[in-house]
Order: sequence, then C-alpha cells, then structure tokens
Amino acid sequence: MTEAVVPSLLREDPRYFPLGSGGFLKRTGYAVSRIWVTRTDTGSRSFNFSEILGAGASAAISNIYYPAENRTMSANLSRWAVTVGEPFSTC
Repeated sequence: MTEAVVPSLLREDPRYFPLGSGGFLKRTGYAVSRIWVTRTDTGSRSFNFSEILGAGASAAISNIYYPAENRTMSANLSRWAVTVGEPFSTC
C-alpha cells in the first residue's frame, strides 16, 4: 500500500533520496523528515500522504486476520504506528 498503490494514486515518489552532503545531524534530520515529507512525480516536496494513508490502509486491512476482540482502535493505532516507524527498524 505505501510503496505502490497509494503513491501511484497520489502521484508521489516513495523512493528515498539520500542527502549527499552535510554533517551528521543535518543528514540524520533529513532522513527522519522523509517519513513526513516526500517528492511528487514533478520533483517538488509534499506531505507524505502515501506513507501515512498507506500504513492506515494496511492496518485496517489486517483486521481481517485478527479475532474480534483484537480489532480495537488502540490495536489499529499500534499497528499503524509500527508500519509508519518501520523505516527506522533498519537503522
């Protein structure tokens, strides 16, 4: 959802473009900001709707696999947060 479906609908580019220069803090801040900021197909910066909405759609779809007692709002928000924070799991 976050890498193909939603970005193609919203005309966003889900790829990560590293910052080529700058100090450690500048480059780290840039990397963290890419959760919230992305490039559009035209190359301009935009809010990363595909990451946020795609993660929400994935969490909602995953409810199919959980029993009714695990389909709570807090469980859905937890799954959404894990999906949004997933890029940091490889750091």
